[in-house]
Amino acid sequence: MYGLSPEDLELQRRARGFTDELMAWELTAEEHDGRIPEDVEAKHHRRARELGLYATNMPASVGGPGCSTLQQVLVQEQGGRVTNGLAWCLHTPPSWWPEVANDHQRERWLLPTVRGELQECYAITEEDAGSDLTDLSATARRDGDGYVLDGVKWHVTSFHEADYAFFQAVLTTGPHAGDQALFVVDVDAPGVRVVRTPAYTHTLGHRHPVVAFEQVRVPASHLVGTEEDGMSFVFEWFRFERLMVAARCLGAAERLVDEATAFAQQRRVGGEPLARKQLVQAMLADSLTELFAARAMTYETARSVDEGLDRKVLHARCSMAKLYASEMAGRVADRAVQVFGGRGYLRENVAERFFRELRVERIWEGASEVQRLIIADQLAKRGRPTLV
Repeated sequence: MYGLSPEDLELQRRARGFTDELMAWELTAEEHDGRIPEDVEAKHHRRARELGLYATNMPASVGGPGCSTLQQVLVQEQGGRVTNGLAWCLHTPPSWWPEVANDHQRERWLLPTVRGELQECYAITEEDAGSDLTDLSATARRDGDGYVLDGVKWHVTSFHEADYAFFQAVLTTGPHAGDQALFVVDVDAPGVRVVRTPAYTHTLGHRHPVVAFEQVRVPASHLVGTEEDGMSFVFEWFRFERLMVAARCLGAAERLVDEATAFAQQRRVGGEPLARKQLVQAMLADSLTELFAARAMTYETARSVDEGLDRKVLHARCSMAKLYASEMAGRVADRAVQVFGGRGYLRENVAERFFRELRVERIWEGASEVQRLIIADQLAKRGRPTLV
């Protein structure tokens, strides 16, 4: 089904077996503010690398598995079946970095990251610049043979686990003043500090603090690409992450359908299984149908990436996949809570955890409203895509 090759199916099987193991730690994480024992977490990271499930988007030239985009989707889809962020050990470094990293960046950060020795985070979003990054207030000014960075970043996911951050800022000097540039900054560099670490709806070990960068000095070797390249990297990151959000939503929806169906079959109401009730059957049927449609869309989009479709067309297709899959998963989670009834409101129940966790999928990496604008903009500029 879905035209998967034997290699695709083997990778999917490995990923499914691994994520089945992770599920055993979900309740421990939920009961301990998203945390599991450090030795267990380290074991999961090692296991992911041993199985070839880590840095799947990295080419062999930098030590990665060199998986196709479709294969990356297959791995992330299985990771989506696990709550509490436990499958974030299936880490994917920035897909654009191998092509643009200079020698210093390659040796100091990129290669160790692919080997699983370091981890990155993104410091891009700000209080007044979220899905639309044109209003960034963070600045970078040239100072001798380096740059001075200033700005306060919000929602810096995984900052506490990271060794370095990608910092996006507006250049204030030089021929590219007004353009956005991207820099690599070690998280322990002078001038980097956590302002506060807010509590979020989901229970993940990975935090999303507000981080201040105050007069942070970095050498020119920390500039990624050229001074005018910053937004191109962000767009590439958005395309990749939006597709992977869609993939993870597939996995979440699949597990919810399975769990809700199993419960409905064994739960008896009025002398018969809950699954015999037509209104419950309708919820399960709608969920399975929407999952099937989202999976077909996501897999086809992944194949389009592998086939080298025009990037501008891909930008809208990834938005379509993210929009539909994230909203589909939210509907499935809501129905699953309803099927479980009062049990679905217990945090020990997988439906309750997904109900909280999936809500953010319609916000981060570009809110649903932004995805609709991207899709509509392409329709206006290029018309409806052909079916060939």
